[in-house]
Amino acid sequence: MKDFFISYNSADKNRAEWIAWQLEEASYTTIIQAWDFGPGENFVLAMQRAATEAKRTIAVLSPDYLTAQFTAPEWAAAFVQDPTGEKRLLVPVRVRPVDVTGLLTAIVYIDLVGANKDEARNRLLEGIKSKNDRKKPDSEPDFDNLF
Repeated sequence: MKDFFISYNSADKNRAEWIAWQLEEASYTTIIQAWDFGPGENFVLAMQRAATEAKRTIAVLSPDYLTAQFTAPEWAAAFVQDPTGEKRLLVPVRVRPVDVTGLLTAIVYIDLVGANKDEARNRLLEGIKSKNDRKKPDSEPDFDNLF
């Protein structure tokens, strides 16, 4: 089983590939259409397989993603398995400015908009940590000016 299925619209192919690359460099496994689907393959069946063979789904959020016909079933497949978000099976990653509406409004997304390369990578890798991975800092918080 793969760690992540990267769901994206073709307008964000380069952004999705960057996300997949960063995850794989950090030792996660991914399924992404650009790398894993080949000529002659049934696209719908490949998407079904990706959605069921990955533990979690990353939705690459952009205006094109939210208005495309074929991306909604991809994120909905993860949403229906974890509607409360407790297992964090659906992880939206905002890659272009967009107002999130509907059911996706309630799901906290990783925001890469406006970040430089290092910031984006750090936000992505911190954001995809599982619920059990605490975000405790490596050093004690600064005491000055707290009280």
